[in-house]
Amino acid sequence: MFRIGLTGGIGSGKSAAAAYFRELGIHVVDADWAARVVVQPGRPALEQIAQHFGASVLLENGTLDRAQLRALVFDNPAERAWLEGLLHPLIREEILLSLARSASPYAILESPLLIESGQHQLVDRICVVDLPESLQLERASARDENHPEQIRKIMAAQLDRQERLAKADDVLDNTADLAALNRQIEALHQKYLLLAAAAQECPPSK
Repeated sequence: MFRIGLTGGIGSGKSAAAAYFRELGIHVVDADWAARVVVQPGRPALEQIAQHFGASVLLENGTLDRAQLRALVFDNPAERAWLEGLLHPLIREEILLSLARSASPYAILESPLLIESGQHQLVDRICVVDLPESLQLERASARDENHPEQIRKIMAAQLDRQERLAKADDVLDNTADLAALNRQIEALHQKYLLLAAAAQECPPSK
């Protein structure tokens, strides 16, 4: 299975790009979905998180209070490292299971932390949805109704724009409207179909 990693900073339009790939019939695995699955009630990870951080990270119905957990780890590197050490291997396993179920010519892994988390090792190419940081801040603030300062903190925790672009095999420029983004995706889709067919004919040697 030929795999594309789709990433971009907060407010970049990554989710909109993933949605259009789905419309084109491509199987898309959302890393954020996988992250929610591994902490569902009954999963060992949720119990370990509650033991480590206390009952305050659980809602009344027993599910994870993601906002509370985010607040506890966001400015605490040690706690964040503990949480990532627990969850990243579980998320990786869930992603691989979902990718394996793909029946489309190629599959996409949509992940905001594709590079930072090491998930880029699961894909053959990296596609970055990009726009200037000023526009990124503007769109993310409007979409999430968050204070710009909070968005800046999230952006600072993500990979720097230039570093992300340096890792990209393909770039989707999202400075214009959705129609312009979709036209670029259609062109990339044709390219990926050819690459996937070539990979199937000549799989890499092990």
